[in-house]
Amino acid sequence: MPIDEKDFIKLNYTGKVKSTGDVFDTTYEEVADEAGIKNENKDYKPMVLAVGSSQLIPKLHEEIKNLEVGDKATVEIPAEDAFGKRDPSLIQLIPMKEFKKQGIKPFVGMPISAQGTPGIVRTIDGGRVRVDFNHELAGKDIEYELEIVETIEDDAEKIRGLLEVYYGNPNLDLEKTEIIIDGEVAKIILDKLAGFEQRTVQEVTLSKFRVSREIYENMEEIKKVQFIDEFEEPEPEEEDVDAEEVPEKLADDE
Repeated sequence: MPIDEKDFIKLNYTGKVKSTGDVFDTTYEEVADEAGIKNENKDYKPMVLAVGSSQLIPKLHEEIKNLEVGDKATVEIPAEDAFGKRDPSLIQLIPMKEFKKQGIKPFVGMPISAQGTPGIVRTIDGGRVRVDFNHELAGKDIEYELEIVETIEDDAEKIRGLLEVYYGNPNLDLEKTEIIIDGEVAKIILDKLAGFEQRTVQEVTLSKFRVSREIYENMEEIKKVQFIDEFEEPEPEEEDVDAEEVPEKLADDE
């Protein structure tokens, strides 16, 4: 049975640069390890995908809708349909003094960010630093090896998958995050450790907005999303009293 728009699926994939075969992303730990891109903080497993959402590039979604559960396929995507062509205007020469003002000593290959846009230092020539703000895969044809693992029918599991993709808090334990579907309302009771954010309030709010948007757009029965932080008073611990610690007088009375 073909995959439909707004279906939720579990997807394994490996993304490669077509011309070189270099792996730039994968859901397989052994592939990431072999390619030298393994992230120790990443949990390698099939990703949850809402077909047609903004999680992947549009061309890839089109190809996925031609597949069925259990299918494996290799999809080639030209640069213009992938991460775009290289834009010369996104390559900037920045005076070295601007780096010195911030106490930064740039080097070739150094990642930097300017007004939220990531870039990389390409060359350093005298008093000027050439920084490329193009996507690292811009101008490159790519290919994806895909495997449709299964479809997801349970609404709570769908939302957990979206949380994993869009919330991005390293403290969040999805196993301790409760999802309650109450009619048209999805209540997300976050694991208590999620309260110890290492991000700004703006970043946390944006993450919650992204999760909510994907729920609205891909789960038509949900009209409202509530994020709930709960902190309960811990139960007092009972003290164990060993027989040898019973006061001598009480022991005699027995």
